[in-house]
Amino acid sequence: MKTSDFYYDLPKELIAQTPIEKRDASRLLTLDKNTGAWEHHHFYELPDFLTEKDCLILNDSRVLPARLLGHRLPGGGVCEVLLLVDRGENVWECLVRPGKKLRPGAQVSFGNGELTGEIVGEVEGGNRLVKFRYEGIFLEVLDRLGKMPLPPYIKEELQDRERYQTVYSKELGSAAAPTAGLHFTKELLEKIAAKGVGIGYVTLHVGLGTFRPVKEEEITDHEMHSEYCIIPQETADLINRTRANGGRVICVGTTSCRTVESWAAEDGHMEAKAGWTSIYIYPGYRFKVMDALVTNFHLPESTLIMLVSALAGREHVLAAYEEAVRQRYRFFSFGDAMFIH
Repeated sequence: MKTSDFYYDLPKELIAQTPIEKRDASRLLTLDKNTGAWEHHHFYELPDFLTEKDCLILNDSRVLPARLLGHRLPGGGVCEVLLLVDRGENVWECLVRPGKKLRPGAQVSFGNGELTGEIVGEVEGGNRLVKFRYEGIFLEVLDRLGKMPLPPYIKEELQDRERYQTVYSKELGSAAAPTAGLHFTKELLEKIAAKGVGIGYVTLHVGLGTFRPVKEEEITDHEMHSEYCIIPQETADLINRTRANGGRVICVGTTSCRTVESWAAEDGHMEAKAGWTSIYIYPGYRFKVMDALVTNFHLPESTLIMLVSALAGREHVLAAYEEAVRQRYRFFSFGDAMFIH
């Protein structure tokens, strides 16, 4: 299959730049994966599509304020460092700008010297290893100095950092939000639980590879990024119990999907596990665990639109996207949602 097979035309004005006031007031396009039939709803209606036999699997990763704006030492030229992966002993793998000026040995400073760093290495792909120096607790320093690493298609400054966190976020470590979960409120989750739907949590720390474009012509030539994920025992038990009782495993977001599909046995049995995954899901993939998916709209020609096409069929997905464009849905991180069932 060609990367161009997953292209659709999106007017720029439909890319949501700010979150709507009430999380669950976003629109919801439901898509029948077998027939391709769609319906228009609102996200607060999601419980109407769930039964007591079903379970929802959510990613509880929390976004780090990982974008640091500072200057180079000496000289004072501006620089930007984006934390990606904690490599231990105060060393982080980072994206840096300007790359030509930040080679190994370069020094950087943030917050009037409250946080400083040295470029101590360069890894394949051009990312840098930065060793940080600071007083106190690193995450507290980062909370004071860092900014939310919003996707490149969002140009507006975020007024409330919590609007780029899910209401159930808990485990710090993501460089971007698991955005399908941004539509949930605590009240909506309580309503879902009161209906008897099981709710389980996994953790996948979202990397910026999520936004890396597929540059290869053939989709199978694309190299997938790796991300760290965890499936707790209680979530594995919930999934196994749901499947044994004839219910549906409904993942919230492609990150939850990739987590459970990474570690499920061929027969769908799930066990607690943690590790790095680089699973790449595209049409032809046979899902072992996931039956339905709550997801946002995704970039044209991205690995994420390939994943949803694997679940519902490329033709059905692209037709649904065209309908969303016609109906002026809001797209991407702060946009509207789909329920593929």
